[in-house]
Amino acid sequence: MKLSPAWLREFVDAKVDDRRLAQDLTAVGIAVENISGEGKNTVFEMEIGTNRPDAMNHYGVAREASVIYNVPLRTVDSKLPAAPGNSDFVVEIVDGAGCARYTARVVRDVNIKPSPDAVAKRLLLVDQRPINNAADATNYTLWEMGHPTHVFDLDLLEGGKMLVRRAFSGETLKTLDGVARKLTPEDLVIADAVKPVALAGVMGGFDTMITEKTKNILIESAWFDPATVRKTARRHGLHTDASHRFERGADFEATTKACDRVAVLLLESAGGKLHGGAIDVVARQVDLAPVALHLSEVHRILGERLETNEIFRILQQLGFELMPERGGDPDFTVHIPSWRLDVEREIDLVEEIARLHGYDKFANTLPAYAGAVVEAPDAEKDSRMRTTLLALGYDEAVSLTFISHQDAETFSSAPVVELANPQSEEASVMRSSLLPGMLNMLAYNLNRGADQVRLFEAGSVFEATDGGTAEPKRICMGATSPPLQKTQEWGTHDGGFFDLKGDVENLLHAFQHKSLKCDAQTSDYYHPGRSARVLMDGVPVAQFGQIYAEVASARKLRQNVFVAEIYLDRLYPQGLRVVRYQSLPRYPAVERDFSFVFDDGVTFEKIQQAVIGLGLAQLRSFVPVEIFRGGSVPAGKYSLLLRARFQSAERTLREEEVAQWSTQIIRALEDLGGKLRA
Repeated sequence: MKLSPAWLREFVDAKVDDRRLAQDLTAVGIAVENISGEGKNTVFEMEIGTNRPDAMNHYGVAREASVIYNVPLRTVDSKLPAAPGNSDFVVEIVDGAGCARYTARVVRDVNIKPSPDAVAKRLLLVDQRPINNAADATNYTLWEMGHPTHVFDLDLLEGGKMLVRRAFSGETLKTLDGVARKLTPEDLVIADAVKPVALAGVMGGFDTMITEKTKNILIESAWFDPATVRKTARRHGLHTDASHRFERGADFEATTKACDRVAVLLLESAGGKLHGGAIDVVARQVDLAPVALHLSEVHRILGERLETNEIFRILQQLGFELMPERGGDPDFTVHIPSWRLDVEREIDLVEEIARLHGYDKFANTLPAYAGAVVEAPDAEKDSRMRTTLLALGYDEAVSLTFISHQDAETFSSAPVVELANPQSEEASVMRSSLLPGMLNMLAYNLNRGADQVRLFEAGSVFEATDGGTAEPKRICMGATSPPLQKTQEWGTHDGGFFDLKGDVENLLHAFQHKSLKCDAQTSDYYHPGRSARVLMDGVPVAQFGQIYAEVASARKLRQNVFVAEIYLDRLYPQGLRVVRYQSLPRYPAVERDFSFVFDDGVTFEKIQQAVIGLGLAQLRSFVPVEIFRGGSVPAGKYSLLLRARFQSAERTLREEEVAQWSTQIIRALEDLGGKLRA
């Protein structure tokens, strides 16, 4: 959101320039991300946490500045002239659970016209389009003190009364955006005696909006239940400045002040006169429970003894009321101001003290600790994996821990952990796989011109179990490959399947094992024939390969993308391999090549197992060198050049024994159906 420092200074006399003000606000958690404009047109682009709706306005931020600089905070001008007579308009709260308080005022004989330049310019600074002096008065109040309000054309309200109730089944409401919306009994509405005139806390109605013909106005200021507003806004696909604040918790005590402030602005710009006093209906009280504060706990957590006067000053200027307790346990009972719904516990108060005192004022010391240092059980293995991946050229990245239901179904078969209050459908469950986040990060880089990317992420996934939630650890690797040139063969370029296979093997060889094999049993989102599963001593510990074309195109990935998933909960029981020194052999090695033709159904794994099964003690390696199809090789078959390497650590090998071993290898391969080429 955008705020004007010139507007802030109406409430607090900060003797610093705008850039220093921005730095100081950011240091206490009211982040200024950017500064634009000059002089009175300077604008702060703010990043306010969702738990701080009290700071989503100029007055709330000015309150923070008053504590930072220890200067008084001026009040908002809401002083109204005496209003003759009594208003005969009636307000009734039918649904007290959805609306705890509703305040209204009647202003008659107004002149609707454009707002004064001072008001219009300030609204434009914070990206608000001026409409007319009545609507602008509500927007100005919202951005000034943070409480949403609304104005109705009083003459278009039927029956002389306003009801806050649930919608009736089948009712419709045309909102200010011109859309006719079908309502359900779950929707909280503002209604006159005949019809709904507004979605409570979200948007007003089209048929009662202020126009140039309006002469009499009803000002509304209320407190609506956050969950009710949130559900209504999402059900109708609306997100407004009002709903943004009501969803996060408005100030119960601010309804009368906000209503009066709108009336002040309206009388200044539109003339008219008040008719009667405020109509203030309270269905239930919204009280915040007091919190016990122990000075010893403040000092213990902060690691430094602060003066009691400093603690008093910070909390009192923030609006907290401290009541000393006899006996000193606790030292104080703190009454929470109505606008600070985020403060519920003693630790919240300690945080307020720390951030307004200034984190930079605390000495850089390590916390006191008595006892042995406890290291995470897998710290060495985690470090080895991370170090190796960095050495292989992968950059570590971090993605969100929330994914959509669709991604969970695509990339995992594990039961998902649902979020009770998701931000959106795209982030409605805890991730059951690291792949959605990895693909999003790869797409982000590709869309910005980086065609060769190597990333990895280490973290937990979340799976629902009968006893709660399991959080197995995973590593996900991702690599992109540039589009193939006409002269290139698949897999010969950086980032190809065999490159990734080598990286995975490099990682896994750090662990003790007797056998490391690959097969083709991979998940459906991998490309068949360009993916593999890795088994270490018979246990599946990883799978890797090229993402299937349909999955890649759904995420608009226009290049080959290769990923690997490593299951650390299965890998880590193996333990790290101990590196041992072995001297170089004194005696030469002997190599023999074998060229065979095999059926396509014969895999190298079968060939390797057949040769290793011979138990040749001096056989050091047996690897494929070259594969060939076509030409003189019949269809359905392939030619494979194999190389065996023999070596002894005790003597030079004799020609006849190498010939004998070679004959055994030839017979074993012929038993597989292979034909030796001349």
